[in-house]
Amino acid sequence: MTRNGAAAVYRSIDLESAVASASAHELVSLLFKELNKSLLAAEYHFEHGNAQEMRNQVTKASRVLAGLQGSLDFEKGGDIANNLGSLYGFAIRQLFRSTASGEVENVVSVKGLIAPIAEAWESISPNNLQPGAANVSDSAVGLKQAYAIA
Repeated sequence: MTRNGAAAVYRSIDLESAVASASAHELVSLLFKELNKSLLAAEYHFEHGNAQEMRNQVTKASRVLAGLQGSLDFEKGGDIANNLGSLYGFAIRQLFRSTASGEVENVVSVKGLIAPIAEAWESISPNNLQPGAANVSDSAVGLKQAYAIA
């Protein structure tokens, strides 16, 4: 096994372990982190002229977005879940356009759209998500409800 192969196996096992032991809140956090990694990698590969790897990373990012979209609870999450679902659908379409055109602008745009959502999610403490709790905004509670994290 090559050094790169061993590193890839290690990363895969590390991610599998993180997923297996994660709470629902942590799983959404992991998705946001993987999405950001894929978008950054797509930009990197575009800048270095590796179009195939850029497409691979855009495809991975699209799958992560689909996972985020699929994890929304539209019944409990109301308008926030509906808006996030629409935003994720838009982001997937933008990434598809980026793959079709071979240009990176839509990747950068999607990264800019998703970053504030990921930051808001990371700011939510999973132990402090009840409405009316100290230092918890209504939007944080709404975001939690959009993903039905109790």
